[in-house]
Amino acid sequence: MSILTILKKNIKWRFSHAFTIVITILQPILWLVLYGTVAQESMQLSGINNYTAFIFSGLIILVSFSTCGSSGIMNYMMKSNGSFYRILIAPIKRSSIILGQAFEAILCSFLEIFIMSMIGLLFSVNIFQNLTGLFIIILLVFLSAFFMSTIAYGISLILPNEMMYETLMNAIVLPIFFLSSALFPTKEISGILQIIVNLNPFTHVINSIRSIILTGTIQLNMLALTVTILILMCLVSFSFARYRLQKEMDM
Repeated sequence: MSILTILKKNIKWRFSHAFTIVITILQPILWLVLYGTVAQESMQLSGINNYTAFIFSGLIILVSFSTCGSSGIMNYMMKSNGSFYRILIAPIKRSSIILGQAFEAILCSFLEIFIMSMIGLLFSVNIFQNLTGLFIIILLVFLSAFFMSTIAYGISLILPNEMMYETLMNAIVLPIFFLSSALFPTKEISGILQIIVNLNPFTHVINSIRSIILTGTIQLNMLALTVTILILMCLVSFSFARYRLQKEMDM
């Protein structure tokens, strides 16, 4: 059994529970279509001509976080039918189990982002206009999704039930999203809130994606720092997930 085998198994699970795809993409699409349109006129006073395009980068991160967060629920369902423990006793590396599940969440994130991007074209939001920029967006989304999926995996092995898991994941995802530049320009805020927003690494992920979508420009210095921070976060989150899986085997 390899990473690919785990990946195929998890993809099969995802499509047999298609509601997880619908739930995680529904809210971002509503934000894109409704909130972006309603707030368009008022945001023009801040110099934002296309508010839908402005919030699109933040919604990309929200989609990936929601999708990767839902992947942890898979472990609870697999435990209930016993398949989780059958995988644990199989001759497979612990890291392959985690990576197989993480890659499934990442692929699902890209699927949902692609769907949202097709809808975004109706609102003059085009992420496909610059191949270099598109590659950078893919890289940033991949690293962000990998971080969240491995964090979700580790947390799902700590908490006893889905309700507590979903509560904690919301307590993680929502502050990261709202305390960032996802919905408003950072120049509009000041004081302690500005410090918190600027310390949020996903503020810089969103800003990098936004710069590519709105102007087609790539801020290399900020991009290099952002990618470095994301890689370090991914290493920590993967180590956390692997530690929790090992603890699960020792119990």
